[in-house]
Amino acid sequence: MKALAWGIAFLSLAGAAQAAFPERPVKLIVPWAAGGDTDNIFRPFGQAFQKHLGQTVVIANIGGASGTVGAREAKAAPADGYTLFAVHDFIHLTYYTGVADTSYSDFRPVCSVASTPSVLTASPKTKWQSIPELIADAKARPGAVTVGATLGSTSHFFPAIVEKAAGIKLKYVSYDGLAQRMNAILGGHIDLTDGNLTQKGKVDAGQLRFLAIATEKRNAEIPNVPTFRELGLDVVYSVTRGLLAPKNTPDAVLATLEGACIKALAEESFARSMKAQGTEVLPLDRKGYGAFLDRVDGENKALAQEVGLLRR
Repeated sequence: MKALAWGIAFLSLAGAAQAAFPERPVKLIVPWAAGGDTDNIFRPFGQAFQKHLGQTVVIANIGGASGTVGAREAKAAPADGYTLFAVHDFIHLTYYTGVADTSYSDFRPVCSVASTPSVLTASPKTKWQSIPELIADAKARPGAVTVGATLGSTSHFFPAIVEKAAGIKLKYVSYDGLAQRMNAILGGHIDLTDGNLTQKGKVDAGQLRFLAIATEKRNAEIPNVPTFRELGLDVVYSVTRGLLAPKNTPDAVLATLEGACIKALAEESFARSMKAQGTEVLPLDRKGYGAFLDRVDGENKALAQEVGLLRR
């Protein structure tokens, strides 16, 4: 009888300990430098997330090697819910291009957060005002037009898709993340890069030029920028971001994280901050996000093969 009582007490204590999560701050690894798109999305998300999680969320920028340095640290972290990983489609692309050994399957999904359509962005020092002018110049000078990209990541794949669709040859210049690429294009060191609506202010100021957006329809924020499809190029592309946890994180902990995430994504202040960045809130729970990751993993493998970048 005494043993049974001790057993019941132990189970009660274990349940209470589990229910207490989180008891300390949670680290959110952003695998890119501060000031880039991923960082600029997850910082306002972190503010809303910690409000509903009941603990401080600390952003840790761990850049390097196309996001794979942060991915390795997140993968190696204890599976207790206190280290999370801010991810986007690079997790599929760097794996299939052979840049990294880390795969999305090394983690468990928590929730998706946002989706940002890509815009092909040019330096105003270039002579083109349109995609047809770019294509004509690139065909006249194969391999001379430079594009800044994080190799093996979304900023590499997006122009590679444009390149294939247009039948042109570009010269890729490697940078580790958007912040570095923006500095390069603003300085006139490269001709093109993968941009988005966060650069609208710089476009309005004449520092950058939007050539085309990779959406089904024109965006109301930049109504004068055509879609690739209306220009005869079948290019639709966006970068989707979400939250992952180390693979063996317990279900109960994931459920707490998932609940706080979904509530954070419903915050009007977060929606406003995303709209200002040309980004759509994408509130998928862990089951929905898991299904999404499975689907796009296959799509990205096929895409890597299609543009000649598949290495595994």
